[in-house]
Amino acid sequence: MATGVKHIGILAHSAEGSALCYLTACHQGARQLGEHMHPDITLSIIPMGISMPAWRQFDLPAIWATLNATAERLLAAGCDFFICPDNTAHLAFEAVDDPLPLPGLHIAEVVVDHAAKQGHQKIGLLGTKWTMEGTVYRNAAARRGQELYAPAPEDMAFVDRVIFDELCNGLFRDQTREEYLRIISGFADQGCTSVILGCTEIPLLLTPDISPVPLLDSTRLLAAAAIEVAIGSGPIPSWRGGPITG
Repeated sequence: MATGVKHIGILAHSAEGSALCYLTACHQGARQLGEHMHPDITLSIIPMGISMPAWRQFDLPAIWATLNATAERLLAAGCDFFICPDNTAHLAFEAVDDPLPLPGLHIAEVVVDHAAKQGHQKIGLLGTKWTMEGTVYRNAAARRGQELYAPAPEDMAFVDRVIFDELCNGLFRDQTREEYLRIISGFADQGCTSVILGCTEIPLLLTPDISPVPLLDSTRLLAAAAIEVAIGSGPIPSWRGGPITG
């Protein structure tokens, strides 16, 4: 391992997206550091089912406490910083001012920064209902002067249900894929030039080659950003939870 390469912690919340993030980081690391090489990576996950009653009550401090316990594990494992491949979890991170035990990259900041660099100003958003209706991406986009679009209520309900009933359980159906593509086409009709896959499982269902507009893959963008930090091409993050300002 090259001297000075940082130890990445993956603060996992849902299994499928976290696994994709881990594999992407390993593969991206090998492209940067050489065959079979990548930064040290520790993945820790407390079962999402423990937090689901709190999610149904939208008890963000309770969810934060579980995520914070996972962050403590990563700190104990020697991680230098964390990434959380769960977009919705960032609602809980932002809701509590108490600092997390180690700094992390904020997934929405990574994604909308990439969108801005690509020149996208009108962007569709897919994710859980909490993500599509919530402030995490809306605030991040607003800070960059971007317009964010969510699906119609009935489509939003469908996207949300599929995430929990299918994608988080490793089920990827052709009929579901067709419906997601229909919704993406609706974004394109509204003038969106890209769509954020704001649930880390959605990239397992959709690939860029079948989409009518570019897809902003939050899972892979986060993993790639983490590798850049780990190898010294980007700064160690300073964010330890709480709302992003500025």
